[in-house]
Amino acid sequence: MKKNTYIFALTGLIFLGACSHNQEPQMIKPAIETPKTTRINRMQIIGEIEPIYFAPMKTPISARIDTGAEQSALDADNIKYFERDGEKWVSFDIINRETGEKQNFKKKIIRHTNIKRIHVTERRPVVEMNVKFGNETFKANFSLAKRDKFEYQALIGRNILTGRAIVDTSVANTLR
Repeated sequence: MKKNTYIFALTGLIFLGACSHNQEPQMIKPAIETPKTTRINRMQIIGEIEPIYFAPMKTPISARIDTGAEQSALDADNIKYFERDGEKWVSFDIINRETGEKQNFKKKIIRHTNIKRIHVTERRPVVEMNVKFGNETFKANFSLAKRDKFEYQALIGRNILTGRAIVDTSVANTLR
């Protein structure tokens, strides 16, 4: 109790001292001012399933949002490897399961990635795709695989999510 009385008395003396000198008390400014909007404030909250567009396709593909996946993945049909100007390329089709829209892509292979499953390691090509995710259009890397056994044709990993979105698994299709 003595401590609280002492702090109260000291505060009163400081205030009275400022008043006796005809000065108004000064607000103490923090050493570092925080911006009014932070990076988190600007990020959109998205759900566990969201649409993603692969230019020049007209219809979106439903994608599973996976914060545990480092790399995004895409369902690709008719994957064929070839060389162009001494570099390794791949040709593949994306067929939207919901609308039937089909688009053929020819992309330079950026690298290969190994996807480890319980007893199998799968080597996949990684390509750069032009995508529209929400209101943002950008280029992003996707590993290509036959995903017909998966419910969703695309998986969105941290390579796209970081700095763009906060995931709330209780909602879905917030970007439509």
